[in-house]
Amino acid sequence: MSATAGPGTRRRWACPFLCWGTGTGGPAPSPFDAQRRREEAPMRWSAGWYGGTGHDRLPAGGRAVCGLDSTWTVGWPGARVRAVGEGPVALVVIGECGADKDQLERALPVVRAQGWRALTRWPGSYLTIARSGETLAVIGDLAGQHPVYWRTDGAGTWWSTSASALAALDGAPADPTALAARLALAQPDVLGQWSLFRPVSRVPTGHLLLITPQGVGTVRYEPVEYEPVDLRDAAPTVRAALTEAVGVRCDSRPVSADLAGLDSTTLACLAAQRGPVTAVTFADARLRDDDLAYAVRTAATVPGLAHRTVPGSPDTVYYAGLEDLSALPVTDAPNAYAVTASIKRTVLDTVAARRPAGVHLTGSAGDAVLSAPSSYLADLLRERQHRRAWQHAQAHARLRHTSALTLLRRARPAARTGLAGAWRLTAAELRRPPRPWVPQAERPVAWTPLLATADWMSPDVRDRLASALDVAAELTDGPARLAAWADHQDLVRVGADTTGWRDMALAGHGIEVAAPFLDNEVIRACLAVPADQRGAPGRYKPLLGEAFAHAGVLPSFVLARVTKGGFNALAYAGLREHAAVLRDLLGPSSRLAAAGLVTEAPVAAMLQRAALGQPTAQGALHLAVAAEVWLRQMETAPAWWEVNSHVATA
Repeated sequence: MSATAGPGTRRRWACPFLCWGTGTGGPAPSPFDAQRRREEAPMRWSAGWYGGTGHDRLPAGGRAVCGLDSTWTVGWPGARVRAVGEGPVALVVIGECGADKDQLERALPVVRAQGWRALTRWPGSYLTIARSGETLAVIGDLAGQHPVYWRTDGAGTWWSTSASALAALDGAPADPTALAARLALAQPDVLGQWSLFRPVSRVPTGHLLLITPQGVGTVRYEPVEYEPVDLRDAAPTVRAALTEAVGVRCDSRPVSADLAGLDSTTLACLAAQRGPVTAVTFADARLRDDDLAYAVRTAATVPGLAHRTVPGSPDTVYYAGLEDLSALPVTDAPNAYAVTASIKRTVLDTVAARRPAGVHLTGSAGDAVLSAPSSYLADLLRERQHRRAWQHAQAHARLRHTSALTLLRRARPAARTGLAGAWRLTAAELRRPPRPWVPQAERPVAWTPLLATADWMSPDVRDRLASALDVAAELTDGPARLAAWADHQDLVRVGADTTGWRDMALAGHGIEVAAPFLDNEVIRACLAVPADQRGAPGRYKPLLGEAFAHAGVLPSFVLARVTKGGFNALAYAGLREHAAVLRDLLGPSSRLAAAGLVTEAPVAAMLQRAALGQPTAQGALHLAVAAEVWLRQMETAPAWWEVNSHVATA
């Protein structure tokens, strides 16, 4: 369907579906073709070309997007791809977007005026592609579930939501320095536009990709920090945003939800107001928490919740199933859920056994937006709010069985520097010999904490990472507050991991995983509340409590809850029971080791600590294993591209 109707005319059009093939029309595919395309597609992604007509590649299994030339999606169902346009103006949303057709059409003047941020404010989680004349904007979300990458050549620019796909255009390998940053720092925006592949550039969080005949670059559309809003004033906005986020997913599909902690319980109860919900609680006896007790009581109180308990088994531990990596879907980047896949699959098995495939709500990222770590004490010290810092430190100290002075001493170094200065200090530390291991919670607060994985790297890799940090320090436009930086980095990390979980759920069960706490409007509403209010130690998740008090959504005993489950027992069990597999993954045949990203001795020592039940750098091992799995999977990943026959025969 063309976006133009001829000279001097304007024609509105709407396309709630995708067109097959290399053009914009053609017959609908047969069921066999649809199944073949699903099997060939390694994951969901979108891509586009801006330039001449001479590109010789097409996404394998891709479908052309109506109204936008040379734009395709792979793996996305037609109902999740919608397009409208008028003359040279076009707007496409891909994903869970709460805007209806009329709202999308009313946004066309916004596209024409290039008011890009307004196109990101509908409920849901989605990619936005907007064209105004010869200007093209590709806008991801704030949580990295729809990332945007690009690469250029002499003829034009490729963009995609998959860095791996763009790298596959010429077989570019992973960049060891970028992977080192991911392992050692675990903050996606540290290296700015660097992706995991050297020829591929990444659009940083809060930026969009803007392509014009004059060139390509990124433009910030989201503030570095939000104007602060008092917790009580923000509460109604948070409630409305979260209610809309859940409502977008409650359409004609069956709905299931985790029912465990406060965050997932809130989503389950919101969904139950709209229809029946299958609520599931993972209840392995080794966890010894009170999630199940609260879940049973909640299900008995809230109409519409049909509760199912998911018992644990010897196989529901971390690192189970890594002997056969072919059972895991290929993801665009190392994914944390590769380590916990057996647990997630067990939950989804229970959901799938009870009802047809639908949408499954998870409370992922609730911690990141509803609360805040005590590292905000550094911001209070920097801003000379000494009385408030002391009061908060005293309260946090009581919870952690330590002293207020200890917490303030840990926070003081970060209070004396900004983001750029912190990166220079980290670079200097990387140029020194590796540190003896101590738990991360005992180290000083840092803008970008250096993880134990950094101490496992070769000197050459550490030095290259240090040089990259020095360069990044000259380019950063980071916020003035540590909490604002850390909040966004946590969200993007969780968002990327949740995307991997979604790939797993779709590949194995046909279930769509949804994480409403990662929606743009939920993030904006929550993070406008200062960290020292969200993370105030006197009340557990006060923002959620204030938002839903007396709203008739959550039972009062849920809002009064102050406990939270954890998976440490299953992590340590997995480390003990699968030590041999981990030694093989990270041993002499390790792809990470071949690149100098890990060295054998410190990793072996850490695995030995785990086998003896001693404190272990769990997070570092988790990151290393996920990266090793990803590198091995990339060696046998399905084809990303196919030859454009029209160009090949020209």
